[in-house]
Amino acid sequence: MDDADSKERERIRQLNRYEEEIWKQGFRYIAGIDEVGRGPIAGPVVAAAVILPREAFIAGVDDSKKLSANKRRVLAAEIKAHAISWAVVAINPPYLDDINILNATRKAMHTAVTELCPSPDFLLIDALKLPDINIKQQSLIKGDSLSFSIACASILAKVERDASMEYFDILYPGYEFAKHKGYATRQHINALIDKGPCSIHRSSFEPVKSLLSGGTYGQQPGLFDQDDA
Repeated sequence: MDDADSKERERIRQLNRYEEEIWKQGFRYIAGIDEVGRGPIAGPVVAAAVILPREAFIAGVDDSKKLSANKRRVLAAEIKAHAISWAVVAINPPYLDDINILNATRKAMHTAVTELCPSPDFLLIDALKLPDINIKQQSLIKGDSLSFSIACASILAKVERDASMEYFDILYPGYEFAKHKGYATRQHINALIDKGPCSIHRSSFEPVKSLLSGGTYGQQPGLFDQDDA
């Protein structure tokens, strides 16, 4: 084993420290859960849940935001190959707007958990808690940087959402969804003003809400910030 491989194994071991403590308590099936797409003004919020075996080693796994699109796709395939079970669920507008983004996020996470087989006996969740599910759970702020299972879930969710936005780019030409993935970039806002909202724009998010009601667009602080949270 060379030095680089040894360092990567140690990094992954550290990333598994929450899982290791939970396994030591006697839990068997730990599901890591994360979401992508709470911030964009178009497209779905996507949640992923994944159960991995205790011995799983997948070099390169990290918070999906730190990885290139190509690296995420390669890792997603490896994660699925190693996983005991995995599930990815998307909630799209207009339903997303009807129930609000927080409830949509929790619903996507909840549904992903129920689709796992075997059922998990412990949940490690990025940032949120799932109050309507009777499974022992722990919420970790910035969990995709702290937990191997959550990081794997973040990669699965990000790859799925990016693929969805590339499909929507074909379905709704002119908005350049494949480039900005629905975030409020200047390019996206200009297209939105020029063409008006389409069916995957979030009617409860500004500036879509104002444009739909006949209002005008005014620059908002932080509007052009991109964040996968």
